[in-house]
Amino acid sequence: MAADWTAREMELVRSLSIAGLPQLPPAPSNRVADDPRAAELGRALFFDPRFSGNGQISCASCHSPETGFQDGRPLAIGLRPTTRRTMPLAGAAYSPFHFWDGRADSLWSQALQPFEAAEEHGGNRTAFVHLIAKHYRAQYEAVFGTMPDVSHLPPHAGPVPDASARLAWSNMAAENRAAVTTVFVNMGKAIAAFERKIQPAETRFDAWVADADFPSPGLLNPTEIAGLRLFVGKAGCIDCHNGPLLTNQSFHNTGVPLAGSADIGRAKGVRMLVLSPFNCRGKYSDAG
Repeated sequence: MAADWTAREMELVRSLSIAGLPQLPPAPSNRVADDPRAAELGRALFFDPRFSGNGQISCASCHSPETGFQDGRPLAIGLRPTTRRTMPLAGAAYSPFHFWDGRADSLWSQALQPFEAAEEHGGNRTAFVHLIAKHYRAQYEAVFGTMPDVSHLPPHAGPVPDASARLAWSNMAAENRAAVTTVFVNMGKAIAAFERKIQPAETRFDAWVADADFPSPGLLNPTEIAGLRLFVGKAGCIDCHNGPLLTNQSFHNTGVPLAGSADIGRAKGVRMLVLSPFNCRGKYSDAG
């Protein structure tokens, strides 16, 4: 069998193995990215459905560990259906941009957006901070220091679609809005610390590549091997799906939108990233 594979084909196949995955890149915008206490707090927040408008939606509702930290649906469903598919989280810490339109440039800024999106968690900033103060104060303060006093703040307020919460937010003093937002940002940074630990697992393909008899058949059946040869060869799949994570970390128009719907691609994403107060150059970044 080995004689059937060219040296170039074998090189390309090996380049796809998870064994070639480098160490996690640093996360300069998140000083607690590799703090195990932050990761533990982030894990708790990730699975807590109280951080949603109806108390039933957690991050894990769409990013389920049982299905590879995604949900297997064509379109994600939070409080109501969304317009994009849930992205898997395994290896997401290697990505320079997040969401299908790239509107976030860090794991922590990505983690924040669903919490306030009406169709996803549908919550608001002060509600989240009250929950932190009530249920996670000790864990939070062990990582980020003393929490601000939020006992006098409205139960529901934030820069969100809900008109009453938005009005309550605008009526808050600027220093209180800043204090609440800092705690909110730290929620995202803790969740990002947890998500950095979600890494792709070894598959039969990886075991096959690592086998002493590679590329002899065994762990892969003939149909799978035929598909792999197309993948690295004539079909050209590897042109975009390359490396241990099977991605070139770029954005592509594949020409296959959902039937009956218009997809604006990255039209909003680039602008949202530049204007976001939570981007890696903003005041909430730890990058300096």
